Amino acid sequence: MLSNSCIYAIRGVIYLASQPNMESKTDIKKISKDLNLPAPFLAKILQQLAKQKILSSSKGPHGGFGFLKDPGKLTLLDIVNCIDGNDTFTKCIMRNGACDGNGTTVHCTLHDDYEKPRTELINLFSKMSVKELVEKSVNPEFITS
Repeated sequence: MLSNSCIYAIRGVIYLASQPNMESKTDIKKISKDLNLPAPFLAKILQQLAKQKILSSSKGPHGGFGFLKDPGKLTLLDIVNCIDGNDTFTKCIMRNGACDGNGTTVHCTLHDDYEKPRTELINLFSKMSVKELVEKSVNPEFITS
């Protein structure tokens, strides 16, 4: 359901929020090495979050990524919307666009069955902050493995 880019963005943001000193920048090479993700791809993804004023980004020897938005107020839904867009939860699985996107009230065959889990997922993602995810991580190794 979520793209790899979105999953990597979530992992990157959770990693940044788990750092002992969130006020300082974390180098993309360190993030990518610790998360075992390709640095150029991860950098592009995190740059998208920087353009949306979620993260800050700076180049140079003391550069890297840090937070502009409070991780306690940043939800998973914020990240998903930034990377994959709002239609992640509204797009029809069977057709292009929304189930009633072509002006009809006819829904696809999965619409009614998919509506409840979709709504539950939206609710979960909108209530779950990045800070809460880090706090729930009993084992810090879980974030990087």
